[in-house]
Formats: sequence, C-alpha cells, structure tokens
Amino acid sequence: MNHVITTTDLTMRFRGCDALRGVDLAVQPGTVFALLGENGAGKTTMIRILTGFQKPTSGSCRVCDMDPVSNAIGVRRQIGYVSDAPALYDWMTVAEIGWFAASFYRGNFHHSYRQSVFRYEIPLDRKIRNLSKGQRAKVALSLALAHDPSLLVLDEPTSGLDPMVRRDFLESMIDRAASGRTVFLSSHQISEVERVADTIGILHEGKLRLCCPLVDLKDSMIELTVNLDDPLVALPKLPESVETLCEETYGRQRRIVVRGFTAEMHSLFTSRDGVVGTSERPLSLEEIFIAYTKGSLGPSRPIPNESETAEPSLATGSQV
Repeated sequence: MNHVITTTDLTMRFRGCDALRGVDLAVQPGTVFALLGENGAGKTTMIRILTGFQKPTSGSCRVCDMDPVSNAIGVRRQIGYVSDAPALYDWMTVAEIGWFAASFYRGNFHHSYRQSVFRYEIPLDRKIRNLSKGQRAKVALSLALAHDPSLLVLDEPTSGLDPMVRRDFLESMIDRAASGRTVFLSSHQISEVERVADTIGILHEGKLRLCCPLVDLKDSMIELTVNLDDPLVALPKLPESVETLCEETYGRQRRIVVRGFTAEMHSLFTSRDGVVGTSERPLSLEEIFIAYTKGSLGPSRPIPNESETAEPSLATGSQV
C-alpha cells in the first residue's frame, strides 16, 4: 500500500533551534491522522514542509507520491489546506472568493464550493471581513474541499471556534475519511482529536515520540498501581517489551504508566516481599499525551487513604 505521506529522517534547523529532529512518519490513505504536540513542538513546521512552503534542512518527504520540495505546485493541486487563521481576501464577497479560487482549478470547483457554502448557510453576498471566525473557517474549508483533494491538511483548524462550530467541523472530517480521503490534522485539542482520529502521532521537542492507531494505543497503555507495606520497597524490573513512561510515589503506593504490560506480569510484583497488591486502569488520550510529553501522571490527584486503596489484586485477588 502506498502511503499518502512519508517522511524519512526529516530535520529542520533554525538558528538556535531544532524544530524537527529526524522525523520518520507514514500516513495511510483513508485515515484521519492526528499530529499532537504542545505549542512549539514543530507541528506547523512539519505542515509547511509537507505543503512545499518550507525546505527541510535534511531528510526527505513525499506527499501524494510527489516531492514537495521539487514539485510544490503539483502537491498543492492534490491537497486542501486549512490553517487556524486562513488567509482570505477581506474585500471580496463569499461568492467572489469562490470565483477567484475556481480560476486555479479545472472541473466543477465553483459548483462544489457553492454547494458547501449553501450547506453552511453563509450568505454569498457577504464580505469576508464581515464574517465571524466560525464562518471564515467554513469558507476556508469549502475552498479547500471544492477541488475534491485526496489529502486534506488542517493546522489547528478549530482554534478559537465555539463548541457548535467545532462539532460541525469535526463531523465533516469524519465524513471526509469515510469517503476514502485522507485527513492530516494538527492539533492540541486532545478531546476533539480523540473523537475523530484513528491514528495518532505525538510530536515533542521536534521528535516523533509515538505513531500508531488510536485503538491500539489505548489498549496498550495503563496506569499500574502497586500497593506496598513500606514505601521503600524496591520494585522488580519489567521486561524489555514494556515501555515505562513515568513512575510516581504516593505514600505507600507506586503509580506507573506503562505500555505493553500484560495481565501475566502482575505476578512479578505480587510475588515480591513488601508488595500487598496491584491494580490497573486504562488511560485517556490526554493522560497518554501528558505521560509522553511531561513524563508525569498529569495534575495531582488526592492520595487515597487506607480504606480507599483496598482494591482486589488482579493477580492474587487479595485486598490491601
């Protein structure tokens, strides 16, 4: 299967800053791929390279089987792009900007654009400058989709939009993927991403820390709680197949975020002197993101008292 987007050792250096550091990425067709990262993580730099507006320092990438460095125009003909602050000509009307954009494309661009604008209930005779931010975003999306691109690239598209507009926007992304097209979405709105994305990438300080299907990610990540009779008890070393992201101590509890932990591994802890029992819980995407980017469990939760920590051990069935 040909990937819609591939990058190999993609690196972008600015003076005093490495925006991207050896990013390897592959995006399959017909998916909603969400690139998550804090502000300054390198998301916008990545998108500028993929759309041919920025030449990388080193490494390579292909978009729709073309090189955006040597064939930027060809790439842009195949994609639709919407940013958090779309550049629209304020002096034009909604109808005029559709006619203007249609002059760059063949086919029924203008008809598709008008249908989309009509569906969003935006008056064709209204000046762009008089539109709300939500209406501007819908016009930008209508322009981006009118030529039926195989790839839609969105850079923080719902930033500053009200909840109803965000919901409509995200639902249109789901419909887009259902039609066999690919959506590449950059965002830090994790709760929204969790609703629409089927593949997740986490970019942190220019490095791609993670890239996998969302379902697999959530199935493989847990917070493991180990209850101890002494806070100084040393815990066993986990197998190399298990990735430990963070570990924190709360009194006589150790809470560990791990990936790849299996039920059989509870016995590694319960067979050790000083370990009273273990339990586990699944993590939300937000908690997973914090663990990968902050190396912590996120905001502090109240430390349970003795009675509240009395949960059955998954391995032994005993109680704390």
